Amino acid sequence: MSTIFFLIIFAFVVALALLVLKTDAVRNILVKISAAVIAAASIWLAVEFFRTGEDAVTFAMEGSHAIISNVMLAIEVILALVVIFLGIKHKKYLASVLAAIQAPCTVWFELTKGHHIEVVDNLYIDRLSVIMILIVGIVGSLICVYALGYMKDFQHHHAGEADRRPLFFFLMFVFLSAMFGLVVSNNLVWMFFFWEITTLCSFFLIGYTRTEEAVRNSFRQLILNLIGGIAFLCGIITLGTFYGTLELTTLISYGVSGLGAFVVIPTMFLALAGLTKAAQMPFHSWLLGAMVAPTPTSALLHSSTMVKAGVFLILKLAPVLGFNMAGIMVMLVGGITFLLASFAAISQSNAKRVLAYSTIANLGLIVTCGGIGAVGAVWAGIMLLIFHAITKSLLFLCVGTAEHQIGSRDIEDMDGLFGRLPRLAAFMMIGISAMFLAPLGMLISKWAAMTAFIDSGNFILVAIICFGSAATAFYWTKWLGKLSAIMASRENIESGVNKEETFVHGSLVLMAIAICLVFPFVSKIFVIPYIENVWGIGNLSATLSSNNMIIMCVMLAVLLILILLFYGKTSKKIVPIYMAGANTGDNLTYMGSMQTEMTQSLRNWYMEKYFGEKKMNILGLASTTAIICVVFAMATGTIIMMITSMGGGF
Repeated sequence: MSTIFFLIIFAFVVALALLVLKTDAVRNILVKISAAVIAAASIWLAVEFFRTGEDAVTFAMEGSHAIISNVMLAIEVILALVVIFLGIKHKKYLASVLAAIQAPCTVWFELTKGHHIEVVDNLYIDRLSVIMILIVGIVGSLICVYALGYMKDFQHHHAGEADRRPLFFFLMFVFLSAMFGLVVSNNLVWMFFFWEITTLCSFFLIGYTRTEEAVRNSFRQLILNLIGGIAFLCGIITLGTFYGTLELTTLISYGVSGLGAFVVIPTMFLALAGLTKAAQMPFHSWLLGAMVAPTPTSALLHSSTMVKAGVFLILKLAPVLGFNMAGIMVMLVGGITFLLASFAAISQSNAKRVLAYSTIANLGLIVTCGGIGAVGAVWAGIMLLIFHAITKSLLFLCVGTAEHQIGSRDIEDMDGLFGRLPRLAAFMMIGISAMFLAPLGMLISKWAAMTAFIDSGNFILVAIICFGSAATAFYWTKWLGKLSAIMASRENIESGVNKEETFVHGSLVLMAIAICLVFPFVSKIFVIPYIENVWGIGNLSATLSSNNMIIMCVMLAVLLILILLFYGKTSKKIVPIYMAGANTGDNLTYMGSMQTEMTQSLRNWYMEKYFGEKKMNILGLASTTAIICVVFAMATGTIIMMITSMGGGF
């Protein structure tokens, strides 16, 4: 399909144009038009795909394969040299060392063994790829539009500093281009190229402000993802050397045919790369550090899209995972991450940090679903991916707007937000509700995941999802309670919100509600056919029966109708709010026991003693590192045996 080539090339061309064009008026027009074109082209690609009537569409690209591969290799070498230079410049020598290891190994493999391996299908589009394209194309485009207003305010707050917005928007659109290429690449060498581009985009965006903290956190992200990149490269080298293929579909076919244990070594390396990109413990600290970046970066790269590349790869590898070394590593690391990150979120009052831990936790749940390798778990994982991408983007963007308007991202400073920013507060409440309340999508998908865990017989994972979900409900309820508390005598400052930001907020709210209403349709059209095609089974009964999904959608529709019926002003008498003492009349102060005027104060309980992030991180780092080391120690013995059996031919 020509549309996918258009999306990759068009986004890159727009990025170059935005780097050159520096006036606000031109940038605003170009970003809005380009975002609309990318979103429309993404939808058109989905329409084209379904018009073919095929479960998957492949592209051989025989005539241009060698040229494209050589161009990619040259770009990789150049980017490696840039990383080596920057690492030396900023005295982050580990980044330089990792890049110096990765680049020569890439060149050696591609010019020697890789050059002689035939790749039949370089690109491969199936229903999971289409889902990712729609997420990148629609949600990603909306975030770029939101960034127009946000970055204008951001620049205003940093008056006197150089205006680097052309670089910012260049990186945003390069990232979109790379993500389109990544999700359709069947040639693992090509996927690796796009994989590394997303890593570098994240690196430059995290370090956008060039403060000491931003530079430090950007290199942390770079180093950890370079480790993941080396793991990805090891997977490619192992697969190409011992199995004579570089195609992801060929690797997956081993798992479908029951030979997953036969390819467990390359699968482990690729899965480790996926864990790194998905910010799973012990690699999760890069995502927490990334919160210093401007909010559109958090929403696009570290919530809705970039981290989804990691879970996308693991979900693709699901048929090869299961109860083998690779699958056990993935499901245990994902499960521990989900549990401990959920606990750590309880102790946070910084809204972006709560969202960061929540993102890590939910990605852990999706990773666990992929690690189990069962059709029911994969169904739940894909649905979680869809709901999380939309809802978490909404919440990140709302927090960014709130921070600009009230001057803080602390949840405890959101007292009376309904009075100051009523529309924004309502949007945030919808987003939070979508994350954990019935009958909205995230809770439904978690219920389906728990059912799949029970069916798998892994009761450790069942306990993990139960306790992790309880923690999730706790920290979301605290935040929701803070937002829903209506306090009088608060000045409405909603007029200060940029129209681009309001448009994107509203669009994402509508998408979050719509995706819940069309839950059965998404499952029937996208998810179930994908699983049936990959696993080669027919008449798949989804984790949730159609009747149950329809009942949940009816419940959501009734909930929306009730809200609409009671929306607006009431004719009932409104009495003063009773507080801890007699209300003085402004609903903000009351008379204390000593006839002293007291100011109302509502504060949450963060249980730092029990769920402090330092404690949770130590537990997570120790346990997940031990799991990965043990699994790879076992794998090392297997690799040595393989090399020995080949007579040292490696």
